[in-house]
Amino acid sequence: MLSRIFIQNFALIDSLEITLNKGLQVITGETGAGKSIILGALRLILGERADSKSIQNSETKSIVEAEFHLNDGFKNFFEENDLDFEKHTVIRREVLPTGKSRAFVNDVPTTLDTLKNLSSQLIDIHSQFESSHLFEEEYQFKIIDGLSANKKLILDYQKEFAEYKKLQKDLRDLKKQLSEGNKESDYKSFLLNELLEANLDEVDLEDLQNSINKNENAEAITENLSQIFAKLDREEIGMLDSFNEIKSKLSKVASLSHEFSLLNQRLEENFLEFKDIIFELQNESEKIETNPEVLFELNAKLNRINSLFLKHQAKSISELKEIRDQLSGEQSGFEELQHYISEIEKKISDSEKLLERDAAELSKNRKKSIPIFIKKTETLLKQLGLEKAKIEVELSDTEMFNDFGKEQIQLLFQANSGFPLKPIQTAISGGERSRVMLSIKKLMAENAELPTLILDEIDTGVSGKVAQEMGNVMQEMAKDMQLIVITHLAQVAAKGDNNYKVLKEDVSGKTQSTIIPLNPKEKLEEIAQLLSGSKITDAALKQAEELMK
Repeated sequence: MLSRIFIQNFALIDSLEITLNKGLQVITGETGAGKSIILGALRLILGERADSKSIQNSETKSIVEAEFHLNDGFKNFFEENDLDFEKHTVIRREVLPTGKSRAFVNDVPTTLDTLKNLSSQLIDIHSQFESSHLFEEEYQFKIIDGLSANKKLILDYQKEFAEYKKLQKDLRDLKKQLSEGNKESDYKSFLLNELLEANLDEVDLEDLQNSINKNENAEAITENLSQIFAKLDREEIGMLDSFNEIKSKLSKVASLSHEFSLLNQRLEENFLEFKDIIFELQNESEKIETNPEVLFELNAKLNRINSLFLKHQAKSISELKEIRDQLSGEQSGFEELQHYISEIEKKISDSEKLLERDAAELSKNRKKSIPIFIKKTETLLKQLGLEKAKIEVELSDTEMFNDFGKEQIQLLFQANSGFPLKPIQTAISGGERSRVMLSIKKLMAENAELPTLILDEIDTGVSGKVAQEMGNVMQEMAKDMQLIVITHLAQVAAKGDNNYKVLKEDVSGKTQSTIIPLNPKEKLEEIAQLLSGSKITDAALKQAEELMK
């Protein structure tokens, strides 16, 4: 429960501290006195956005503290979030003049997400301006799921649904990537096949060009080689015979002089080289043949390579190989992408099975609790003066999953008999809205483990007997929880276990808001003032006494 509030340097509040108790805590005060300022400060404890404009003195920080009495059930949360657990836990929010803010739990710095998670388990603030939430699908599901004991199940479902949506987005992105890649894939595949068919690893461009030159000039080569061989073997003046004769004569004088010996040796070496050249020429000459088909194939191969050079703007076989390997890698990438898409589709299918199971369970639990919700709500509405009111809950199946399962919800309402049930947002008036909202808040409080609920003028638009009954409902709610009510109704104020008044006064020429606890006499006078206005009459005091009985 919320046991203490401390506010410093916030809007019209210079410094304010108030102690709260169990049961029904009622806060009254004139319009504009500062009740909404106190709620605004408390919303910082809930983790809402801070604004430097709310700082009264722009030279110092603004501080809001809320102290809660906690039971041991919160220990796990504190341990999981590295916080120090204390039964008297203080949550503090500081807003610096720069607009930046800091959050602390028992003086341990924490994040706003952690603060929101903790405070959402401690306190709920309902403003009169938030009654429109009743028309929202999310709030309507929250009402029914609270009665259906679906809290854990809906959290598990929504966690799985968030993952499901992420998988779907990933799948869309991958398919888009694949689609864009496929636009070029066929062409790139064609290019890759061309390069693969060229057998680049077996191509020696220089050797290919040599082979073509030999085949193109086969006749000229053969003719010239024939003439060489003829000169070598011609009788009497053949080159080989002449060379042998020269070698023989030089060998005869080689022993006569060192110089001749060296020249003879050189001649012998050159003769061997000469004979080797002749031998190789004979071998090559035997390979030379005029074959148009071979020449055609060689030229076709060279033309293919030159075409690839031109197409890929390459200058060498090694560059073509690099391009080939790159295209091959891209094709492999597309195959991996398709494999990954298959994996994602499998995960989506598995996720859909889990979602189907949880959605069916959610729907089953809701359908069981709806009759209970209708019966309890209509009973409360009768107590609050809407004897003929009817309320229904309409669930309809959807083809697609949503945040709440596989169905939609709509609250239907009628205030008077003889009229058809209509969607609540079109069928409810202002005064009826307050009573319906209070009835629903009471049902939600019965099924929640929330220690503290704050109702800000939820009784707007009602008076007389209805106001009296609203006070009774609030008094009953406060038996099981701490209920803090901000009201302008004397009938509600009279039910308070503890009453407080928000005042606005001038202090040293400066308007300040503060809050004070009321003793029994002050409470009586405040209720009388709510009944009669600024001037408290004897009749108002007497009526106030009657209300407080």
